[in-house]
Amino acid sequence: MDNVVSLVGNLTRDPELRYTTGGSGVCSFGMACTRKWKDKRTDEWVEDTSFFNVTAWADLGEHVAESLSKGARVMVFGRLDQRSYETREGEKRNVVEVVADAIGPDLRWATATVVKVERDGYTSRSGGSTKPPADPVYGDEEPF
Repeated sequence: MDNVVSLVGNLTRDPELRYTTGGSGVCSFGMACTRKWKDKRTDEWVEDTSFFNVTAWADLGEHVAESLSKGARVMVFGRLDQRSYETREGEKRNVVEVVADAIGPDLRWATATVVKVERDGYTSRSGGSTKPPADPVYGDEEPF
């Protein structure tokens, strides 16, 4: 995969969870990534902050909306996605955003309690476990 991005930074706004007409969850939030370095000429510390819009789909988006809030320090792994749209005034716009594949808290700056969520098809809605279907390659054996 050629288009891979990893970011570490802070949420600039609370995650906003919406649903498509098909029922898929999509969560969006802003993220600020600040880097610091020492200017060798002036011997002073310099900061530069970049701002990104991040989108997380389906279960990942729902988990983000439930778990994170503005100010949280996170790590985001995903890809850059460019899309075009037209404003209500008819102006064409382009935007580049991060489409997340994985998001996690930065445990250098916080603690977290991890609660494993059972995947659909593995747990019934009533909470009882159901056995997943046999894997065509590994059978009933766990692959990892």
